[in-house]
Amino acid sequence: MSIAIQQVRPSSHFCHFCTTSPPQLTAPPDSTIEVGGVSYPRDGWTNLPPHIASCISRKLHLTPSHPLSITRALVECQFPGPTYKAYNQLSPIVSVHQNFDSLGFPQDHSGRNKTDTYYINKETVLRTHTSAHQADTFVAGESDGFTIAADVYRRDAVDRSHYPVFHQMEGARMWSRSEVPNGNITQAVWEDIERMPKHNLKVEDSSPVFHDGNPLQPEHSAEECEAIATHLKRSLEGVVVEVFGQAKKAAIAAGEVKEDDESLKVRWIEAYFPFTSPSWELEVFWQDDWLELLGCGVVKQSLPVNAGVPDKVGWAFGVGLERVAMLLFGIPDIRLFWSKDQRFLGQFKEGQISRFIPFSKYPPCYKDVAFWLKTSASPAGGALHQFHENDMMEVVRDVAGDLAEDVRLVDEFIHPKTGRKSLCFRINYRSLEKTLTNEETNSLHERVRNALLERYGVELR
Repeated sequence: MSIAIQQVRPSSHFCHFCTTSPPQLTAPPDSTIEVGGVSYPRDGWTNLPPHIASCISRKLHLTPSHPLSITRALVECQFPGPTYKAYNQLSPIVSVHQNFDSLGFPQDHSGRNKTDTYYINKETVLRTHTSAHQADTFVAGESDGFTIAADVYRRDAVDRSHYPVFHQMEGARMWSRSEVPNGNITQAVWEDIERMPKHNLKVEDSSPVFHDGNPLQPEHSAEECEAIATHLKRSLEGVVVEVFGQAKKAAIAAGEVKEDDESLKVRWIEAYFPFTSPSWELEVFWQDDWLELLGCGVVKQSLPVNAGVPDKVGWAFGVGLERVAMLLFGIPDIRLFWSKDQRFLGQFKEGQISRFIPFSKYPPCYKDVAFWLKTSASPAGGALHQFHENDMMEVVRDVAGDLAEDVRLVDEFIHPKTGRKSLCFRINYRSLEKTLTNEETNSLHERVRNALLERYGVELR
């Protein structure tokens, strides 16, 4: 259930996309692309660059002593077997059906656009969310609950909190009307709640379980919804106790906060997600500020119905692992997770939360690139070439990789007579590992300019 609140995109608790569907293009029938050791036919939808494909083998969420792996394990252990089964080695190469169709995305949904999704070909993508495996997991029915932790891929902005590859964890707990005693979901859920451990969190939760703005589904009774919501909230409050309890110990050890007996505070905020209702966000009061942690809700009944298990009801949540890891370890730049520098990796040990110690701060180097977008002739004076900001981000990532810290659109202008559009982007080049020389930066920037010219036919200014 893609309801993860990512540090990389605060509003994308589910899969929020933009722009329009890609054109139907063709490619030579004998051209292929190799991804994960398998050859796939290329076509007009293929837009997967080598620098993204190379990330597939990294599996940071499974790398021992890596902050993302430590974070994954910390959350995962709050959902033990046999009730929950952990899936964390699922291939990121999925079908369009798995990623979109199985979740009910209409054919013209903007989420299918090439500006946001990496296509291997028309039928195959790199998953954009862990929910690509949801229907298969429901159908398999190997446990009453599950967690899925995985790397996900989206074309995105370039800055210290965005990366085109990031990691999500989602979880779900389901009950079957045909399996619980007398089909009584409410009683079965409350019995499970009674067996759950108690906690001493301070919880703010003043809203009713459901109302017109956060509605009860017609397939559920009010009593069922209340029981499922209570089980959901108690389960996720337990995650906060463990995760932020560990984080507080690490912060005290690092001298960042004083030791005290004050309980952690959380609050439940009503939210909207396409695949749950009612829905909530969970916020944690951490270091004098309220922080969004995750999104969750009662699973929309259409999902198990479409998966062929209509008698199942339950809850789901989603969380961005980078967001949690950055909070836990005090990591300021998302690019660091991909570093192979031992000055970074050597600071962390499996099963331990420790605060990141910066090993250097190298100077930034800002350079602007301005250009007119290509136009096509028309009686009206020129139809503007479609150019998405993510196209710029992809050019910079392809050329500069992690040497680009930030890319921002700083100016755009439409000529009043010709209708031509001009864009100006500011790129901040800064290495995590060394000071870039002027020659190195100038070379990178010139390659970016040339790539824009070659790929998009822009007129450089």
